[in-house]
Amino acid sequence: MSGPRARAESRPGGRLGPRLGLGLALGAVGLAVALAFGVGRYPVGLGEVAQVLAAKLAGGASGVSAPVEAVVLQIRGPRILAALLIGAALSVAGAAFQGLFRNPLVSPDILGASSGAAFGAVLGIWLSLGVLAIEALAFAGGLLAVGAVYGIGAVLARRDPVLVLVLAGVVIGSLLGAGVGLVKYLADPYNQLPAMTFWLLGSLSATHALDLAALSLPVLAGTGALLLLRWRLDALSLPDEEARALGLATGPLRLAVVAAATLVTAASVAAAGIVGWVGLVVPHLARFLVGPGFARLIPAAALLGAGYLLVIDTLARTLASVEVPLGILTAVVGTPVFLWLLAGAERDWP
Repeated sequence: MSGPRARAESRPGGRLGPRLGLGLALGAVGLAVALAFGVGRYPVGLGEVAQVLAAKLAGGASGVSAPVEAVVLQIRGPRILAALLIGAALSVAGAAFQGLFRNPLVSPDILGASSGAAFGAVLGIWLSLGVLAIEALAFAGGLLAVGAVYGIGAVLARRDPVLVLVLAGVVIGSLLGAGVGLVKYLADPYNQLPAMTFWLLGSLSATHALDLAALSLPVLAGTGALLLLRWRLDALSLPDEEARALGLATGPLRLAVVAAATLVTAASVAAAGIVGWVGLVVPHLARFLVGPGFARLIPAAALLGAGYLLVIDTLARTLASVEVPLGILTAVVGTPVFLWLLAGAERDWP
């Protein structure tokens, strides 16, 4: 066996080994789902959830009360699915970008996707558009921002295309951040400005079943693409000369990774607002469990990210009488976890 797949399989696993690490990650997701349904103003057991879902698939009566069925199918169920999808998407995108740019401090918004989505969303709120139009503008803004960054990188790249991409992302992100500030300055301070501020802090409180279709398609497509490219991601973490010596076309492959990671990031930000730290912290935790090989890292990051954001969202809606924004909680929880990983984890960075 030769090539990037052989290199990946020869690399050491994490402290727990790949099988145990993936098993623990899957168990954490199950516990997070049980906790999300079981706490709150209307606690629902997993048995009742299974009963409602089975009756829905069979087209018959569920046998549970109408409020429980409404909680499962219309209120908490869609929100839980959205948290699982967004957490997995941001974590996978973060792991892919960290490998692509060979930098453990990279997060999914490195190329300006979050800034572009934020500008699109606040512009939609300022124009008094509907919820679907605001989400569409946010999604388009994220894609256009990364497209501009990649266009600049293609024009200016000479010797180090990765460095040019990062610097272009910083510049475009700063410009779009200024645009967000300008729109907030022009907004109505009584109606539009609070809505912009709440959206920028991140929340899943307005998630409905219809929102899942718009979210799941790009997230599953982008995450699936990154899973298919997991063996080649190991080669991209090497210097370009070594990757090309293994027979890989680094330019098209880098574009494919950027496109897939941007797709899931833009879709996630459009649905939930700015949710930081997930794509930065979770890949480190996954690497700590299963090692640096992307064949194990991508699935582990997806599972851990899904469970992590679901727990954060459960805390957001249960900690106080009013809902706490996701962006605040991810920062409060993510900072000490990241410091712990920096201080004590044995990391095998490629």
